[in-house]
Amino acid sequence: MAFVILAFMKILQHTILIAATVAFFSCRENVKPLPEPKVAAVETSAEDTQRESIIAFAKKYMGTKYCYAGGSPQKGFDCSGFVNFVYKNFDIELPRSSSGFTKLGKSLKPEEFKVGDILVFYGYRNNKSVGHVGIVYEANGMKSKFIHASSGKEMAVTISELGSDQYTRRFYKCIDPLKL
Repeated sequence: MAFVILAFMKILQHTILIAATVAFFSCRENVKPLPEPKVAAVETSAEDTQRESIIAFAKKYMGTKYCYAGGSPQKGFDCSGFVNFVYKNFDIELPRSSSGFTKLGKSLKPEEFKVGDILVFYGYRNNKSVGHVGIVYEANGMKSKFIHASSGKEMAVTISELGSDQYTRRFYKCIDPLKL
């Protein structure tokens, strides 16, 4: 009787092993490999790279003193002198006077603002003519930050917020200097 039980267990063992092997291989044939996960490629266009380069170059002059009619780091900058100096480094010719931006370029909607665009403002004392310009440093519509040569309390190249009362009420337009 012990022999019969041992033989039965041996047959049972082989049957289970064969069934498991068949099940394993039959399942395996029906299993399709998981698709490769799609990772969104972050591609930087040449334009995006140029815009970042413009800002990196402009930031080098943070703290440079304000000087009326100035257009160099040695003498100092006024607002248009700073913008002109930065873009000239990238072979982009822009007006040397803030008033020269009045009719320049297509006016952008706030949601279209990009880093490197130029913000154009009415003058501090005269709200009928253009009197100030700066470069979008961080694009966020009407809450964007911009780098500019300020004749205000900073009297230097600084970063300000378009959303502040001082600049929101004077805002005239934003233009894309790479599409002039």
